[in-house]
Amino acid sequence: MSDHAEILEQAASWRNAGKGVALATVVKTWGSSPRPTGAKLAVAEDGAFVGSVSGGCVEGAVIEEAQAAIRDGEPRLLDFGVSDEQAWEVGLACGGKIEIFVEPVE
Repeated sequence: MSDHAEILEQAASWRNAGKGVALATVVKTWGSSPRPTGAKLAVAEDGAFVGSVSGGCVEGAVIEEAQAAIRDGEPRLLDFGVSDEQAWEVGLACGGKIEIFVEPVE
């Protein structure tokens, strides 16, 4: 079973259990990005999650936005990035940008 299938199966399981769920998907990347376009993360209203769209502080912010989307029912497009100069300052070879679409699952 693919990662996407497992993520969507878990999201369906949470919904079937009556939990609010949101799905986050990487829709665009530029430069350096930890996960490719199409990567998914499912989040339950209680903060449980499966999958990955980035890692570190970005993933934490996406989980918070996913929980907000569950509460207000509104999708959102999130934009995260770091310039090459900022990346160099913290020891990374290059910067990058990532866009993540977060939508509540009905």
